[in-house]
Amino acid sequence: MPEISIRGLEMPESPIRKLAPLAAAAKARGTKVYHLNIGQPDLPTPQCGLDALKNVHRQVLEYSPSQGYLSYRQKLTEYYHKYDIEVTADDIIITSGGSEAVLFAFMSTLNPGDEIIIPEPAYANYMAFAVSAGATIRTIATTIEEGFALPRVERFEELINERTRAILICNPNNPTGYLYTRREMHQIRDLVKKYDLYLFSDEVYREYIYTGSPYISAMHLEGIEQNTILIDSVSKRYSECGIRIGALVTKNAEVRRAVMKFCQARLSPPLIGQIVAEASLDAPEEYYRDVYDEYVERRKCLIDGLNRIPGVYSPIPMGAFYTVAKLPVDDSEKFCRWCLEEFSYEGETVMMAPAQGFYTTPGAGRNQVRIAYVLKKDDLERALVVLRKALELYPGRDDSDE
Repeated sequence: MPEISIRGLEMPESPIRKLAPLAAAAKARGTKVYHLNIGQPDLPTPQCGLDALKNVHRQVLEYSPSQGYLSYRQKLTEYYHKYDIEVTADDIIITSGGSEAVLFAFMSTLNPGDEIIIPEPAYANYMAFAVSAGATIRTIATTIEEGFALPRVERFEELINERTRAILICNPNNPTGYLYTRREMHQIRDLVKKYDLYLFSDEVYREYIYTGSPYISAMHLEGIEQNTILIDSVSKRYSECGIRIGALVTKNAEVRRAVMKFCQARLSPPLIGQIVAEASLDAPEEYYRDVYDEYVERRKCLIDGLNRIPGVYSPIPMGAFYTVAKLPVDDSEKFCRWCLEEFSYEGETVMMAPAQGFYTTPGAGRNQVRIAYVLKKDDLERALVVLRKALELYPGRDDSDE
């Protein structure tokens, strides 16, 4: 039989989705599963977006332009203006989700063997897209004890060599919820400028900042306008994960020309998705406010509840809707599997994402999980009860790290 490609073998499994068959089996046994593993918001999509979907009366569902509809891109410039991001419609390329924006950014700027520096833990798909592009991830460790703050600049410089091509950040961060400070963003800017690197900045969670701290976009950083590539998506902003609409934004015309070749090869971004996303930009301010307030409540419920469980620790996330928590277990992947395969409490269990999959450093995150607070408060409270019971009964409990 022909062999699988090296790229196929090296492609990492998703720590978020790989346990899905176990969850399905648990549900088939009649067990209720609280999904804390995936960033799929349960809050409603804006009514204006749903109305646009219902009112698609076209005789032909045609290809859209490879760059995305001009009307949508023009409307996005107004949205970005609210965040002091000044771009033109020509600076924006619509993609099939933020994931495609990351992939096309990598494919357009990186050669096989080039290196990207990424603070870890990091969104697992970055690793997968780097494999697709033939690039190498070099991670710089952040720690749960320090709230996942960036380490000193010297740590970055220790990793920079002749193969280093880019730095990638996610701000606010998935999986940690960390928000980069103005000082940290300026330090990153100085590194990018000094070594002439690309800066990939994934900013899909900009609406969800809970500390009153300012949102500093990579697009705000002076002197690296030609180095910066912004990654965006409507998935979490409007609870529209299924329409697969994202954006790649850059003032670098050469990068845009390269990205467009990949866009043309995939023909067009989703037609219906663009219609819904464009309409969703008309969501009233109260929609954003209600969603924000709900996440503030959920965040407090989850973090307070986690830190009341003996042996559990979670820093307070500053943004997004995730946290990485430390558990008193020998191996978080074994624990997550055990919760789905062998454990239930009053007919219920929890599903979380083992944090090892968000690290490339061997052994890192072994006793950590990523938890998404995308369930309503009552369900979060119940999930915390079930998690506490699971930790009490788990055969591999390990309190040595307290």
